[in-house]
This record gives sequence, C-alpha cells and structure tokens, in this order.
Amino acid sequence: MKLQRYDKAFIQDFRETPEGYLTVNAPITRPGVFPYMRADGSLKMEAKLPEELFSSATVQSAQAKPVTDDHPNEPVTAANFKQYAKGMTHTDAAIKDNKLWVSFTITDAALIQKIKSGKRELSIGFLSDVRDEPGEYAGQRYDSVQRNIEINHLAVVDKGRAGPEVAIRGDSAAFMIGSDEGGEKMKYKIDGVEYEVDAAVKQFIEAQAARLDAAQAKAKEYDTLQGKYDALDAQLKKKEKELEEAKKNTLSADELDKKVNERMELITGASTLLGDSFDFTGKTDREIKEAVIQKVKPDFKGDGKSDDYINAFYDATVEGAKRDGFSSTGANQMQMLSGDAKTSIEQKRQQRMNMKNMNKGQ
Repeated sequence: MKLQRYDKAFIQDFRETPEGYLTVNAPITRPGVFPYMRADGSLKMEAKLPEELFSSATVQSAQAKPVTDDHPNEPVTAANFKQYAKGMTHTDAAIKDNKLWVSFTITDAALIQKIKSGKRELSIGFLSDVRDEPGEYAGQRYDSVQRNIEINHLAVVDKGRAGPEVAIRGDSAAFMIGSDEGGEKMKYKIDGVEYEVDAAVKQFIEAQAARLDAAQAKAKEYDTLQGKYDALDAQLKKKEKELEEAKKNTLSADELDKKVNERMELITGASTLLGDSFDFTGKTDREIKEAVIQKVKPDFKGDGKSDDYINAFYDATVEGAKRDGFSSTGANQMQMLSGDAKTSIEQKRQQRMNMKNMNKGQ
C-alpha cells in the first residue's frame, strides 16, 4: 500500500515569460533521514535512499505533473486536474548536486501574485511504500525506508504551513532544501538517540509534540467525563430497577379491593373466636391465624410451619367453630353461641363491610 506524503523545498528564483507566466527551476527533494508522524501519533525516522530517490522511475515521475496552490486533500488525477492544477512541471527532471531538480511553469494569475508576494516554498506530494527496514544513512539511524517513490504533484505552500494534511499523510516541514543544504542544523533526541536536523524539522517535531500533548489532555478530560457518565448511568439503571420492583409490588385497584375484602373477612372470622378485645393492629394475616389456632390448641407453635399448613389449620378451626357454634367472650374462654350472639357477630361483620364500602366510595 502506497502512502502519500509531502517534502518541502524553496523557490530560489523565477523568470516571468512574456505571457505573464512564471518559470521556475528548483531542487524538489534529496536523500536523507527524516521524521514522519505515523497514523497512531508515533514519530518514526524514514530514509529516502539515493538508490530509491534517484531511480529512473522516480525521476521520471517528477515530469509533466501538476503544480498546485497548497496541497489538495486527495491525489491529483485526470478527474480533478482542472480543479487543482495551476501549472505543470517540465520534462527535464534531473539529478544535480545530490538533489532531484525539475523546472515548471505556473499559469494561474492568483498563484503567481502569491509567489511575488512571498509564497515561495515548494512541497512535493508523493506516493511510496514505507517498509520497516532499520538501518543507517549518512550517520543517521532510521526505522523505515521509502520504496517505489512516485511523485504525484508539486505544491506551492506558505512558510510554516507544514505537517500532515487532511485525508493524506505528509511532512511538509520534514526538511527544506536551499543553497546551504538545508539551513541551520540543530540537535534533537528521539527515543534517546540524538539526531542532527534542520531548525525547521525541530520546529515541526515540537509542534507535533504540542499537538500530542493537547490530544492527551483531551483524552484525559474525556476519561473524566466518561467516568461521570458511567456513574450516572449506573444510578439511572438502579433507579429503573427500583421503579420496576415498585411497580411489581404496587397493587391495582381490583387487587387492593381483593386484599381489603380478604383482610375484613379474616378479622371478622377471627373475631368470632378471639373476641373484640383482641388488638388486630399491626398483626400479619399469619399472626392472626396462629392466634385463632392457639385458642383451640393452646400448646400450638407455628415456628417452622409453612403458610399452607397454617392456612389449612386456620380454615379447619374456623369451620369447626362455625359448625359447633363456639365463640369467645374473653381472651381465654370458649362458650356456646346463642342465637342472639350469632346475630350480633353477623351484625358486626356487616358493619365492617359497610365501613369498607363507604371508604371505597370516598
């Protein structure tokens, strides 16, 4: 897979034609070891070796290629030539002074005016196969080698507008070629190894490092926000679960009526044996039923007995009391019910039912 990149050089001088075009002859690239920012943000040293850069295929690729105003965000092809091309390189590409030179003509009036106003840097857009082949060239170590270099276009760029462009990889400030072989040299350490690089290279690397620091700060801020989001999401899910449980435990109107009727019937039936002095407040249905059973069987213990057992025992006790006509006038006494007593019990039951219906109607 070929990657598209940019290299940078300078327009040293130009000649204006009678038509107003500008003709330039300039070096556009040279062999060397240069820093490149990879897609994952890491910085690697890549080599342009003479045997690759000065191969006949690469030299020929510099000929008859479009000249653009800045780099487009895509390779220049026949489909977009009219959109991007502001001139063309000539067919005189050649190797001179360990550099690749080519002349070109700029035909676009707007770009010509920008050049006259000081826009003088050149940056080649090229495709290459980048292969991980560590080595050393001219005393500098490298991680990878650019193979099969193919020049796609030549861009005129502003000073300082360096670095990767949108959608295509590049390194416009990787190096600058001038009459002094690149200008002022500076020392820069990469992974503990010190390299001698152009001042522009150092500036570019430091700019990329600043961008990386900013990106890491944003990543940290994102992690913080993500943590807050996860906490809120956990709280929301907890509340949703509590709401779901509450819905399960909430009785419908019909279910509530049924529960009220069952409770009234239980109290009415139990009162027959327990008497009105028995305090039903706060008692569960099971506690009331166990109290009724203990009236008949004082030594009864409900511990360890199932609800089904208690319910069956209670039902049998109440049915037996109804059948035999027993009631209680106190906490510990049982006596035969008279006809009037039975009527009184039924009246009390009816009163409780009336009170329940009145409450329901409110």
